[in-house]
Amino acid sequence: MTSLPARMRAVEISEPGGPEVLRSVERVVPEPLEHQILIKNHYSGVNRPDLLQRAGAYDPPRGASDLPGLESAGTVSAVGSKVTMWKPGDKVCALLPGGGYADYSLTHQNHALPIPRNLDFREAAGICETFFTVWSNVFMRGGLRAGHSLLVHGGSSGIGSTAIQLAREFGATVFVTAGSKEKCDFCLELGADLAINYKSEDFVQVVRERTEGRGVNVILDMVGGPYLPRNIRALANDGCLVQIAFIAGSEVTLNFAHVMVRRLTITGSTLRPQSDEAKSDIAKRLFKNVWPLLDEHRVAPIVDSVYDLENAADAHRAMEHSLHMGKLVLRV
Repeated sequence: MTSLPARMRAVEISEPGGPEVLRSVERVVPEPLEHQILIKNHYSGVNRPDLLQRAGAYDPPRGASDLPGLESAGTVSAVGSKVTMWKPGDKVCALLPGGGYADYSLTHQNHALPIPRNLDFREAAGICETFFTVWSNVFMRGGLRAGHSLLVHGGSSGIGSTAIQLAREFGATVFVTAGSKEKCDFCLELGADLAINYKSEDFVQVVRERTEGRGVNVILDMVGGPYLPRNIRALANDGCLVQIAFIAGSEVTLNFAHVMVRRLTITGSTLRPQSDEAKSDIAKRLFKNVWPLLDEHRVAPIVDSVYDLENAADAHRAMEHSLHMGKLVLRV
């Protein structure tokens, strides 16, 4: 650790609140535990869980950094005593338990992956949180496979743009919802088969018409609230609703008779609280199934905008107002 600086720049949450509570500070550079690597971040991703943490609604796991930031790309600067996968100087992109809004971050060695060929640090910083989330929820939990149909709400988001590309590559028909013609066109360019403007169209009606009344096999939803009963109506028999967020609320009245009679599955997950072992398993599956697609540039993170680290509050404002299409990243 002698070649490392003692202190680093960081952006912390000074108190629960709006984007204005993000504050530039100096922190001590953390030291890796035995299975951890220390990454010198070049870029870090911005994700909706960061906004939830800033608002006081998504606490970091025990032992994790209190700084926001769940993904980054950079260079390994130091390794713990039992690390075997990486050495200082290796270029990686990584899923973080927190701490991405800083010059240096720690993560478990198994949660880092090599930067795919032909991608730079800026692009690679937008991979892990969304690709881990989509793979574990759409494919592992939702069971999407070739010949299935998928409905993605928020198709122009970082999660949505990732889900479109992966579902397309694995042979599924992809329906999405988005809030403007521009965003719908963006989704179609990424490979969606149908983009529904939720402000002017009823996605349940459109989906059932386009599937000849069957509905879709899997739905990936971040909205929740009033979408929940509508999602049930849009699912095919034996279909699966995968819930990963509740932007419009987590409580709703639902008639479970429809779930039982039509043999539906309702599932969901959050990534950050999962065990190191669970995240390591997702990483292995991604490396086997998705990294070849990233290497060949058949799928890629779509970066909308880049903000300097000290302007993280502006990135949060852009995300809160859904001004982006794809990923927002911080230049560290």
